[in-house]
Amino acid sequence: MQSISSLTLFRLSVVATLLASTAVPLTAAPRKPPAGAVQIAAATIASLPDFVDGVLAQQIATRDVGGAVVTIVYRGKVLFTRGYGLADAERGIKVDAQHTMFRPGSVSKLFTWTALMQQIEAGRVDLDADVNRYLDYKIPDGKFKPITVRDLFSHAVGFGDQSNITVDDAAGLMPYREWMKKNIAMRVREPGEEISYSNYGAALAGYIVERVSGEPFADYTERHIFKPLGMIDTTFREPLDAARAPRMAKGYKLESGRLVAKPFEFYSIIMPAGSATTTAPDMTRFILMMLNEGKLGTTQILKPQSVRFLESDGLRNAPDLEGFAHGYMVLRQAGPRIVGHGGNTVDFHSELAIAPEAQFGFFVSYTGGPGSYPARTEAMNAIIGRVFPQTPTQRWTARRDVPPLGAYRSNRQDYSQPPLPGYDLKISAEGDHGIVIERAGVKSYWEQIGARIYEQVTGVRAGGPYDRIEFYGPADDPRMSYASEPHVLYRLVPEGK
Repeated sequence: MQSISSLTLFRLSVVATLLASTAVPLTAAPRKPPAGAVQIAAATIASLPDFVDGVLAQQIATRDVGGAVVTIVYRGKVLFTRGYGLADAERGIKVDAQHTMFRPGSVSKLFTWTALMQQIEAGRVDLDADVNRYLDYKIPDGKFKPITVRDLFSHAVGFGDQSNITVDDAAGLMPYREWMKKNIAMRVREPGEEISYSNYGAALAGYIVERVSGEPFADYTERHIFKPLGMIDTTFREPLDAARAPRMAKGYKLESGRLVAKPFEFYSIIMPAGSATTTAPDMTRFILMMLNEGKLGTTQILKPQSVRFLESDGLRNAPDLEGFAHGYMVLRQAGPRIVGHGGNTVDFHSELAIAPEAQFGFFVSYTGGPGSYPARTEAMNAIIGRVFPQTPTQRWTARRDVPPLGAYRSNRQDYSQPPLPGYDLKISAEGDHGIVIERAGVKSYWEQIGARIYEQVTGVRAGGPYDRIEFYGPADDPRMSYASEPHVLYRLVPEGK
């Protein structure tokens, strides 16, 4: 592995020296296993590093992955942290698992929810208060009831989506609070009724922290989360400082089969929603803290009841599928329960997952061409399927109740613009108990396992996880949801719309 420059190493040593008195150990005594704790076979844990190596080797060969990091923790310790591929393809610099920096995208929101919980613990924020109580500008009510802080945690704010959350260069940056005031999200439905993922809502959560604490958001997270946990490389600030910038992995576009480096991405105009930059070792510290009920070493940054609140069920769109916890998505409801969050910028694709019952968690981050996006999801599913394997659900044999078929459209969209039918799902019946879903030109096959629930058959690695879909809703508003996408739902599109 190619080493980083001596100048960078010097800067790292200076930073480490400055923070030596506050950094905490990288291990955390695992909390007492709960009743019914999930056991992982010793052989599975022992074989996991080689298994992940094999997955990544295949992906680098077939998925235009430029570089990646994977870190896994188990029972209060780091099982392994490994880098794969190149941090800089043009210069041939390999990913350094300990020092190369990646953009976690919306995984950054987990820091924001942590910060908001700290302010709730301090009594400065009320979960059921109107968010306008804490702002120096007003989110208009219009015909809708007020948005509460609790609605922010479940992404049930009723906002439409926004696409203008990044700029091309540092010259286009402005303080995120100014951007938010100039770009108030459109309200399209009552809050608290259905989940539709909202970057603006997460940014509101961060701004509330800033307002009630009296500290700029980037300062607050450094003082109250990153520095106490020893996450010395993690920051929401853009552009990166001189100590971090040389270690930043490159983002890429694919041109004529070659990875061509792109400039650094800028997301700090909506900072709390996704502008963080981090390293794999820093993410292990955050995971260990969450698995140990808010504590790492002797440092407690959240109360145990706050951790349990973040991990506990909030809302769900589909009656019988996974939903949202509080800031965390529910990736699996049981066997064991897994919560986490994905993150995508244009150039980076990441995932964090924790299984508290098993004291297991991991973080992955990828960069590369278009194939690196599905590669991230494949790696997440491969790890979960390896450690917590499933078997296909028994198929439905009763009389079939055919759900409404046709085009389904996401409820996460910019309602100020015309709809984009090219992104709709095309759903058709197949055989006695099957469904075919065409998505962006790719078809998948699903078989019925319940009255209106189907399980994916094609494109699934042995051991799962096996994604499911559910059709639900009243006759005049048919809906469909994926278990793997608790942050949105899809509505049947009337013909001609």
